[in-house]
Amino acid sequence: MSQKQIFSIGELAKEFEITTRSVRFYEDQGLLISYRRGNTRIFDDKHRARLKLILRNKRMGLALQEIKDLFDLWDRAIPGGNEEQLLKMLEILEGRRAMLEQQKNDIAQAEMEIDTAETRCREALVELQKKKKQQAPAKEEARQTAEN
Repeated sequence: MSQKQIFSIGELAKEFEITTRSVRFYEDQGLLISYRRGNTRIFDDKHRARLKLILRNKRMGLALQEIKDLFDLWDRAIPGGNEEQLLKMLEILEGRRAMLEQQKNDIAQAEMEIDTAETRCREALVELQKKKKQQAPAKEEARQTAEN
């Protein structure tokens, strides 16, 4: 039988390349509940796994409340699986995917508008430069006439 591995807050933070303040924030939000040994926070493999899930779900764009809701379902789960949690996760993922698709469409639209504005600016610049070249000889001729 293997013994549980114990981690300090600093070790967890270092492993996941986050600050100890972030770990404490997740505790304050109820996502992690450490054990205490005096004033020292103690974490185990379960906490490590939860922190890994928190960070993965954040990268996917889930809100902390959504992550907490999933953890609450997980904590209530009967051994062998939790259909309610899986259905909730699928619902969240579907919503997140729809949001990302909308953002991709918004980005594509913004790129088209940028392309159009850039083309118009370049065309206007070429016209302005042509006018300057056409006006330059006339100005030079007027200057020479004024000098004579």
